[in-house]
Amino acid sequence: MLRDTQKAVVLVSGGLDSATLLAMAVDQGYQCHTLAFNYGQRHLAELKAGAQLSKAFGAIDHKLINLDLRAIGGSALTDDALAVPEAGIVEGIPITYVPARNTVFLSLALGYAEVLNAKSIFIGVNAVDYSGYPDCRPEFVKAFNNLAALATRCGVEGESVQVKTPLIDLTKADIIRRGVELGVDYGLTVSCYQADSKGRACGVCDSCRLRATGFSQAGITDPTRYR
Repeated sequence: MLRDTQKAVVLVSGGLDSATLLAMAVDQGYQCHTLAFNYGQRHLAELKAGAQLSKAFGAIDHKLINLDLRAIGGSALTDDALAVPEAGIVEGIPITYVPARNTVFLSLALGYAEVLNAKSIFIGVNAVDYSGYPDCRPEFVKAFNNLAALATRCGVEGESVQVKTPLIDLTKADIIRRGVELGVDYGLTVSCYQADSKGRACGVCDSCRLRATGFSQAGITDPTRYR
């Protein structure tokens, strides 16, 4: 029987960062249970990519949870009345920020980890090339780990689930280089905020720009398919 410390819930969106994250967790010897969310995002093609990546890296299972964050809106990713910015990355919190998204995702991942008796959750948040999202900062992760220790049975009993963020201090180029070392096929990934049903990218949203810059700085050919 696997020790609990060998089990991990890995949040897999289907993008570049989460693909690298999964490869790193597998490389560290974790038995990975991948978790994805259909939360009403524009770029549904990423869900297919997440399932493919999970299979490619031998995840124990892949679970998709349906949420309706369109019910509250407030983001260009979940509200069709708000346009995805295409003019370039600007200072501040962008309109593509989804209110409380990572808090919701991690809460559900925490519940799943308790069911599995897993002691680790991997999430691909990044504080370097993070586009201004407040729920991608180290302060947020530290606060959530404190919550996890208080809000769960395993935490009360002295062995809390820990959120692990191995990408948090890496540049996009660093992430890509590490992924290539671990055999990630970035051709399977979808990063674009408004990718079409075939996973083809727009090339002008913030996520596309960050991805293209990362590959350029890493000196590695970007396999992104553009529409």
